[in-house]
Amino acid sequence: MKEFLNIALPKGRLGERVYAMFAQAGFPCEELLDPKRKLIFENPEAGVRYFWVKPSDVPVYVERGAADVGVAGKDILLEYEPDLYELLDLNVGKCRMCVAAKNGFRDNLDRTLRVATEFPHITRKFYSARSRDIDIVRLHGSIEIAPILGLTDVIVDIVETGTTLRENDLSPVETIVPISARLIANKVSFKFKHDAIETLYQGLKEQVAAKEEGNV
Repeated sequence: MKEFLNIALPKGRLGERVYAMFAQAGFPCEELLDPKRKLIFENPEAGVRYFWVKPSDVPVYVERGAADVGVAGKDILLEYEPDLYELLDLNVGKCRMCVAAKNGFRDNLDRTLRVATEFPHITRKFYSARSRDIDIVRLHGSIEIAPILGLTDVIVDIVETGTTLRENDLSPVETIVPISARLIANKVSFKFKHDAIETLYQGLKEQVAAKEEGNV
């Protein structure tokens, strides 16, 4: 029996999409497609064990060794800066971290800028590099309301299509960083399970390259 490669996947559409890539790379687990409410799935023949976790928790499982590898958005990695290896941009789950504000907004540099966000670390680094004084209001979900109600001047959030912004008379002011899903690995596992991780890495890398060349 092979030693298990433990893989943490983010719950939701992204995780399901990424699993298809992992299966194609030689790490299938049909049990994972079962609609039952299980969270852990194993395929002893392929030597793989998958488990579903909240997207923001994936780096925690990987950094602390409960998972050998996982998939996390670049936004989460930038916000929490976990001690792990970022191996590959999977070129899926693409979006961007943006500053957004009410249409027609103009920044008044004479006063502190009020910013609503779920990403205080990214926000502080961005504005610190510009020597801009800010007051962060940390919110969780529906932060588009903050500038509408006058709670803040702007928001820093993930923008995919921009539909929610437009529907609330907001628009992107500036892009902070592009975001996509990344393959990450525990540093100890990368050493002791290197062969399995390398096989997975190469299989995923080939798929990403093929997609970029327009072959799939």
